[in-house]
Amino acid sequence: MGMVQVGVLVMVLVMYAIVIIKSEWKVWASVICAALMVVTGIVGFHEAVFTMINWNVLMIYVGSMVIAEMFLYSKAPAVLADRIISTSKNVGHAIVAILVMTGIISAFVENVATVLVMAPICLALSKKLKMDPTYFMVGLAVMANLEGTATLVGDPPSMIFANYTGYGFNDFLFHAGRISICWFIQVGLLAGALYFLFHFRNAEQPPKVEGEKMVSWVPTILLVGMVFGLALCSFLQSGVGSLSGFFVLALGLVAAIWYLLGQKKGKDETLSMLRGLDWETIFFLAGIFVVVGGIENSGLLELLAGHMEALIGGNVLVGFILILLVSVLISGFVDNVPYIMVMLPVADQLARGLGLAPELYMFALLIGSCLGGNLTCYGASANVVAVGILKKHGVSCNFGNWLKIGIPFTLLTTAAAAVSLWLVWA
Repeated sequence: MGMVQVGVLVMVLVMYAIVIIKSEWKVWASVICAALMVVTGIVGFHEAVFTMINWNVLMIYVGSMVIAEMFLYSKAPAVLADRIISTSKNVGHAIVAILVMTGIISAFVENVATVLVMAPICLALSKKLKMDPTYFMVGLAVMANLEGTATLVGDPPSMIFANYTGYGFNDFLFHAGRISICWFIQVGLLAGALYFLFHFRNAEQPPKVEGEKMVSWVPTILLVGMVFGLALCSFLQSGVGSLSGFFVLALGLVAAIWYLLGQKKGKDETLSMLRGLDWETIFFLAGIFVVVGGIENSGLLELLAGHMEALIGGNVLVGFILILLVSVLISGFVDNVPYIMVMLPVADQLARGLGLAPELYMFALLIGSCLGGNLTCYGASANVVAVGILKKHGVSCNFGNWLKIGIPFTLLTTAAAAVSLWLVWA
């Protein structure tokens, strides 16, 4: 290992340590590490700004955040939940249906926002039934995290994956004549639904709801328009291209203008809404794009791939299980964004070196990293939020309490998704 590689490795390890120990500093850690890559000449300034940072991904993220925020503001999820409860045979079925709906919404809306908007429904229903809300609330978080992997706009890891592979929106459904990552996640969703259905099997009281009123259907129309628009963009331009980026950003602008003028919220309230969006993740992603570019320039990725190839020894199944399990364990405690960005090229090279379709190992990496975040209460931001909401309402859900739900749920959903992946792509 040369001096440049040692220097890059030290910078990256320090960044990771800060992300793990002080997660609130992760944006500064990634941006400063990226700046050091540029200052030391490992990455050129022009290369960093115009090649490594995928501005199309960032535009999609910003636009989809605004649309999602308006979708939640419209109270569409709450109205859907009320209808589910009122038409369900019993409370157990209603709760599981709400959890599944939460997951599906989270395929298009940021996970934390989804949990925040569904939490009042969970707490109100639990209070009426005099039921401990822990399982229900944790269920909201883990189902949101699970489905965030299913689409290009569901979660940053999916966007990173699309950026690396050149996948468009439609490629998450079908790729190279085979079913793609979205459907493996749906297998995991089914397994998760069965898990919670078993837990709530004795909740037989007839549900009663007061009913929410829809503010407007406009955000729902914009959300559906974004999905179909991205599907069309995938036909017209491969990968996460400028067409997709500008389209979603334009839709986000339309949503903001609707909020300002259509809802008569005024300039200050509209600006407050925009400031409240997850801008930290935008800067975090930009920094990580450059950091991973620096790692690649230094040759560290090839070195890591070589060591893993020697460890696997040509056994395809061992490599598959190793990537899956390591990803689950790491993502149970560490932010999965930098991990996925570093490991995607490694998984790609490993698969190609073994004569495999690279999707087998890259999908395994994505499944393990995203579903592994459900393992602990620290594994994903949505988990931390769920625990905080419970605590605010006088319900304690400590690390051990979460593991009682997180371990079986993670193992079951990851295994279901992984087996279906292996059967199709191995």
